[in-house]
Amino acid sequence: MPDGTAPHSVSELRRDLAAAYRLIALEGMDDGIYTHISARLPDGPDGEKRFLLNPYGLRFDEVTAANLVTVDETGAVIDDPYGAGVNAAGFTIHSAVHMARHDAVCVLHTHTVAGVAVSSVKEGVLPLNQWSAQFFDRIAFHDYEGIALNLDERARIVADLGDRSVMLLRNHGTLLLGRSVAEAIKLAINLERSCKAQVAALSMGLTPVVLPDAVAEHTARQYEAAYDAMENDNNPDPEWAALLRRLETAAPDYLG
Repeated sequence: MPDGTAPHSVSELRRDLAAAYRLIALEGMDDGIYTHISARLPDGPDGEKRFLLNPYGLRFDEVTAANLVTVDETGAVIDDPYGAGVNAAGFTIHSAVHMARHDAVCVLHTHTVAGVAVSSVKEGVLPLNQWSAQFFDRIAFHDYEGIALNLDERARIVADLGDRSVMLLRNHGTLLLGRSVAEAIKLAINLERSCKAQVAALSMGLTPVVLPDAVAEHTARQYEAAYDAMENDNNPDPEWAALLRRLETAAPDYLG
């Protein structure tokens, strides 16, 4: 049974990435065959950069550890067990972020209704609760430029992202970076909850209570300390272990 520690092998990384796809599907955060979650593999024997990506055309609930595709930084296929290739255009944002941010093992992009809604308002995520306080003053923004097929946009996305791990793509969705797949998934789930809670709270027509800056900042640092302990010290991650156990029941075929 997975214990929630960081992966130490390619097979464990493949397991974690397949789990991420299935968890996003179970949470209702997928968008048909669109958006991606990518993971950085160790460099190849000649130093080539390698990444794992979902096969083109599969729903997130069809992705398994065995059918993940290995691509280079351009999206060119290196290994394709499933045989459907990848959506190379959809990997352009991911490749740019991976190549600029070597701390990012996982890059996760979503188009959820709540995430798109909050990305479409000037204020973005408000510190209304414990979930959203995690992201206080830690979200980057990138203005919408159309469907992300323009390679020139990559440099602007990377510049806007800076050293942050969470970005709202204005009028588009969310982008999250994790030092592990587990961290990226936890950030994505908490951001989605934050967006859903914000949409719900503001829809009531009552007066929202916004947390004081000092309280929101304190809470964000508490989250960071907990995440750092797991990522930097390789402590067990009971939340990730619990999510993997969820898949053992809900989607046991995710390993392929």
